[in-house]
Amino acid sequence: MSMSALAGRVTDTLSTAFGRFRGLGDTATAVAIWGLIGVLFVWAALAETQLFVVGIIVGGVLALGAIGLTLIYGILRFGNFAHGDSLMFGAYMAFLFLSGTVVGERQDTSIGVSLRDLPGATHRLGDLTFGYGFILAIALAAVAMALFSIAIDRLVYRPLRRRRSGIVIFAVASLGIAFSMRALMLIIWGPGPRTYVSGIHRAREYPFDIVLKTDQVFIIGAALAMAVIVYCLLFYTKLGKAMRAMADNPDLALVSGINTDRIIVWTWAIGGSLMAVAGVLLALQANLKPELGFQLLLPLFAAAILGGLGKPQGAFIGAMVVGVTQEVSVEFFSAGYKPGVAFVILVLILLVRPRGLFGGSA
Repeated sequence: MSMSALAGRVTDTLSTAFGRFRGLGDTATAVAIWGLIGVLFVWAALAETQLFVVGIIVGGVLALGAIGLTLIYGILRFGNFAHGDSLMFGAYMAFLFLSGTVVGERQDTSIGVSLRDLPGATHRLGDLTFGYGFILAIALAAVAMALFSIAIDRLVYRPLRRRRSGIVIFAVASLGIAFSMRALMLIIWGPGPRTYVSGIHRAREYPFDIVLKTDQVFIIGAALAMAVIVYCLLFYTKLGKAMRAMADNPDLALVSGINTDRIIVWTWAIGGSLMAVAGVLLALQANLKPELGFQLLLPLFAAAILGGLGKPQGAFIGAMVVGVTQEVSVEFFSAGYKPGVAFVILVLILLVRPRGLFGGSA
């Protein structure tokens, strides 16, 4: 055997061994991360039950935003930096439909029509703080944000795709859209905080010394219901199969007869709807503030990357981890450090497992 052939065989053997070693290392890292998540959840549920439940509620809201973010990345292959501001824009759209309120020259002004004018629209549903008018506002905001997202794609992103622009150009364009939407929210509704329902609402006591408002129970229920609907759509419908095929290989999907333009439209429609619902649920938990969307951007990306970019089920798990970790952290640090917790999670997962828990796009 010649020296060159021997060297080639040795190189192939070493490459195979290295590949196996790397695969074992990735598996060990994934097992370790899953183990840490399990320990975190068990400890938080037993030692900090109240904070754990609140973290699940926050995680449910983040999950809807992270699922929309990872869907857009999976299909269009770019990080949408306007996602956080889109959430709040959808929340403000629901506020507009519900109250008909905009900023006037000296004080708030009504546009003259709102869902509150419907008979019984503000009558409380059981222990909830809102009536059926609020539910209608969520539905209308979801439709409005779906159409708005499709329009933005047609005006901005589709021309960039036709020019075969790079990922950096898409990221900068989305950042410009984020700034524009935030400015629009400030112009139309002002910088002050807004609420869907005014007044102080008492919480109820639940087993294990858990204290929650009924609205919070509604938030986690609505978030879980939306996540299940999206999961079923992606994995049990023809549209979902086409979306997953395009996410795996856009060129192969195109030659297979899949209408990629139609898939892109549906991606923005679903993503926009999730943005609106997530924004409304978040504002129901906290307040409507124009800058809140930008503050959400880091936790959303942390959740999506932790789960694996392009993996909706991973985004859901990642959001739960981020939500619980952020809330439990207030037992040790000031609440002002919550965004720092999401940043630490993001940096660690990028260092030890960039492909995320479910092995998404690196």
